[in-house]
Amino acid sequence: MKITADIEIADWELTEHFVRSGGPGGQNVNKVATAVELRFEAARSPNLPGPVKARLKRLAGRRWTKDGAIVIHVSEERSQSRNRDIARDRLVALIRKAAVAPRKRKKTKVPPSQKRKRLDAKKRRGEVKSLRGPVGED
Repeated sequence: MKITADIEIADWELTEHFVRSGGPGGQNVNKVATAVELRFEAARSPNLPGPVKARLKRLAGRRWTKDGAIVIHVSEERSQSRNRDIARDRLVALIRKAAVAPRKRKKTKVPPSQKRKRLDAKKRRGEVKSLRGPVGED
């Protein structure tokens, strides 16, 4: 399965397990295993670079297991094949999102004019407050 130009997932890295799903479907729900549980062995994957694995772990959240696999559970449709496609699409989207490196933050300086403006405002506010209080007899 091709994710990006650099990343491709082999079939042995994916495991699909079909289970019964709840929701609408009548008697069909009790007979047919339409929900899919897609498991991707991300930590053991030789095709994912280290930084991508780290970002993927952070993005996956609760879907990341202790043994380093991503588990995606889909039971939206009544069709097993459609649920399977949805699960694969979600996995691809998650890996593509992790493949994009975040931009570095540029440190910026506060311009001297803004510092001066802030100090002038503080000074003015302090003068207003100092004028409050009891009026002395002159």
